[in-house]
Parts: sequence; structure tokens; C-alpha cells
Amino acid sequence: MRSISNSPNRSMLGLTLASTLPAALFFALSWPTTKTVLAADKPVSAETPAWDRAAAERYLDGREQDWQDWGRTHKDHDTFCISCHTQAPYGMARPALRQDLHEPAPSGAERVMLNSIEKRVRMWKDVEPFYLDAQYGKGKEIESRNAESVLNAVILSSYDARQGRITDITRQAFDNAWALQSKDGPTAGAWVWQNFHYTPWESPESEYHGAALFAVALGKAPAYAKNEKLSVFLNGKAQRYYEDPKIAANVAALRGYLQSHYDAQPLLNKTVALWASVHLPDLLTHVQRDKLATELLSRQRADGGWSLKDLGNWERVDNTPLQDSSDGYATGLVVLALEENGVTDPRVSHGLDWLADNQDKTTGAWPAWSLNKQRDPNSNIGQFMSDAATSYAILALDARKEPAHRTPASE
Repeated sequence: MRSISNSPNRSMLGLTLASTLPAALFFALSWPTTKTVLAADKPVSAETPAWDRAAAERYLDGREQDWQDWGRTHKDHDTFCISCHTQAPYGMARPALRQDLHEPAPSGAERVMLNSIEKRVRMWKDVEPFYLDAQYGKGKEIESRNAESVLNAVILSSYDARQGRITDITRQAFDNAWALQSKDGPTAGAWVWQNFHYTPWESPESEYHGAALFAVALGKAPAYAKNEKLSVFLNGKAQRYYEDPKIAANVAALRGYLQSHYDAQPLLNKTVALWASVHLPDLLTHVQRDKLATELLSRQRADGGWSLKDLGNWERVDNTPLQDSSDGYATGLVVLALEENGVTDPRVSHGLDWLADNQDKTTGAWPAWSLNKQRDPNSNIGQFMSDAATSYAILALDARKEPAHRTPASE
């Protein structure tokens, strides 16, 4: 079972090392080694705006429970389908939220999600794809298998990043994904992605979106497994998972894909790449980062938020007009990417203020609307966008309390 907090383990390791190693060596082992190159620090006066963490927690856990209760999500071996809109962002944001609330263990719904993912990772060769060709059309088995492998790694590595060490099950999830990474053709370096023509997660442009999210997970994943930290210090092994020589060719292919396809992407996908560039070196150049940050800041609305309408050329299939207002999905993701890139422009703070002011006081969620068709915002499907928006809003607000970091970028 996954350990969520490793503070007790760190204490025991510290006591053991203190009694067996010289003081200087113990001090060096205790010093954090997983941070990237420091960027310009945020102003000391910068503070996270007030928001209701407990309400956000209730909303996300409730929506995760709804997902598990929905019959359409039930898969073989008593497991659940992973959703790009509900479970994937939930799996990225929930560890941060629990850390803020000082909770020692996952919630019930969270634990069920993790158990299902870990079970499918362990039984990877035995579980069925989420979507079968015979039922959904030719190619859906490959698409769903690829997307699942990426999202498994994204979610599991989000938990490991908070613990400072990678677990065996997360390594296995990465291995499953690497094995399915395209070796040639137009998707070389990425993954053939699930496509039901639902923007932004299950559509043609989602291929880049998914690869960029994987790059975030890859860059944040630590290298240590169990008690490898001492061995890493003594033997000089890689300090980050992406530095492992065994996956060097895979990492290079992923970088190559994200770089070569970058210019053709909608702003939404470029924003995910900007976020990933903080954690995976040499993904974007300084020029690309600065240009994109400038463009994103120029798209900020008068109320301080951003709108998904402005981050791509979207058209709904029912020909209804797109929601023309700021939303939590676009604002959360843009602010998160800018924050983690160390952008100190006052407009970033205004975006954080928008997030604090626009959390629904009743539900704890942030608003967002479908890019595909007009939907009832109170329906299960109508809440999918708010599920993702709430998670990205949490990550953006959480990033404010962390020091800004930036990886080296090629010029």
C-alpha cells in the first residue's frame, strides 16, 4: 500500500544515519536534493489569497465518488476507468490539498482510486483496455491503452513527488507507458491518444496535451526508491527519474516531439508545455517561454481571469456559442504555468485574486464550461469541466506558497 507521508520514515532514517555517519555526511544527506535551478524569487510580500480548502476537498472527493458510482466507469477486475477530466486532475491536485489540510492519509474515495490504478498497473498484461474495438470501433483499444498508461504515470508520480521518492509501482507505470511510446510516424515520441472528438482531452489535439502532461510528471518524479538516497549520495546516481540512462532515448524522443510540434498547438496545449518546461530541462527555450508568457498575459480579461474561449479556435458541435467569460480551468492552468516559471508580473497576482474570488461558496468548485456543446452545468457530464477547473485552481493557489523554480532551458 502506498505511503502518503514519509515524515516518520525520514525521522527514523535520520536517527540511524546520525548514529552511524560523520556529522558532515549526515547533514549532506538531509539537505533537499530534488529542486531545480532557482529562478528569480517572488516578492516576500506575495501571499496566497484566502480560499476554502475544506469546501474544495468536499467537492473533489464527492465528484470522485460520483465517478466510482457511475456504472459506465466500471471495468474488468473490479477496477475503474481513468478520466482525463475528473480523475487525472484530481490525482494531481489531491496530494497538495491533503498536505495543506495536514491529513495523514487518503480519503476513502481517493484510496479506492489509487487501489484501482495500482491494481491495473500490476495486472497490465491481464486487464482489458477501457474501450474495445468491437464495441467502439477500430483503433480504440490502442488509443485507450496508450492514454491510460500515460495517466497512470501522471497520477502515481504526483503522489511520489510529494514524498520525495519514487515507488516501485510508479516505476512500473512509467515502464508501461514507455513501452507504448510511438517509435516512428507522426506521433513519434508521443502516444496515440484516445479520440472521441471531445476537446480538450479526447480529440486530435489531445495527443500533444497528454504528452505535455506526461512531461510534467516525468520532470517532477524523484529518483529515489525506498532507501536509495544513501546509495545515490555515495555513488553519484541520478537525482531525478528522467536522468536514468535506461530511459534516455525515450526522454529524448518525448522532448523532440514536444519541441517539433509546439508551434502548431493551440494556446491551451502550449500552456501545458510551459508548465512542463519548469520541470523537464531543455523542453522550451527561454525565448519561447518569454514569448508565450507575454501572449498569455495579454489574454487576461478585465476581471483578472482567463477564458478557455481565448486559448484555442474551438467550435461546438451543436453550434451553440462558447461561454464568453473567465473560467477556473483556463485561469488555474495559466496562473499555475506562470507561477512555476517565476513570472512576477502583477497580472499573475490578479489571476490568483480571481481564483480566490470565484470559488463557489456553496459547492467549493470553480466554474468552467464545455467546449463541445451546451450542457446542463448541474448534470454529471456538465460538471466535468468544473472537475478539472477545481483541480487546476487548487494547484495554482498552492504554487503561490512555494518558491519559484526554473530549470535550465536551451537558448
